[in-house]
Amino acid sequence: MRHIPLEVLAKNFEVSKSTFNNLPQKDLYIFASELPRPLEVEQHQAAQGTGFVPESFAFFTSQMAPNVTRLGGEVKIIDRRNFPVTNISSAIVTLKPGGLRELHWHPNADEWNYFVKGKARMGVFAAASNARTVDMQEGDVGYIGQSVPHYIENTGDTDCVFLEVFASDTFEDISLAQWLAHTPSRLVNEHIRTGEQFITSIEKFKAVIRPLGDRVTT
Repeated sequence: MRHIPLEVLAKNFEVSKSTFNNLPQKDLYIFASELPRPLEVEQHQAAQGTGFVPESFAFFTSQMAPNVTRLGGEVKIIDRRNFPVTNISSAIVTLKPGGLRELHWHPNADEWNYFVKGKARMGVFAAASNARTVDMQEGDVGYIGQSVPHYIENTGDTDCVFLEVFASDTFEDISLAQWLAHTPSRLVNEHIRTGEQFITSIEKFKAVIRPLGDRVTT
């Protein structure tokens, strides 16, 4: 607005030019302000003349039950199936100390993750025998390419909470354990040589989060 002639602003809003005497001359970006009025008051003000917006642009994850609950933690998934207005998807993962976000990959999008609290170790495995393992903590951001296998393990003494974000409106992941469990056991054993008894004992359903195991210290 500060780049628009005052007479144009005045004509546009049908007020005097003096109305705009205090327009900031620089971008405010982040600044101190008064507290907002009660939510109901501001909602009513915003809806005057046009009514309320039919689609909700807020999803209250704090009020939803986890999609996955295990001894090692929990996962809440938000995508178009429960938040129709969105064109991205995400998962909020909570790992108990020693808990593991199982080895998996995402077939439909890259992953961008943000560590909200706690400490973790993230292992990423790409083609041509390329791999990297890094320690992450509160405030760190990680990136994992589409279809690249990875895991995240809580290495701290408190819960580790991180956010997974995907440029796809549907959350999808494939578990390494589940994939191996549904591949002919003889073929798998010829590759990893663990014995077919181990392969046939793998759970046929995704665990998503593995329970508490041996603690990893950093």
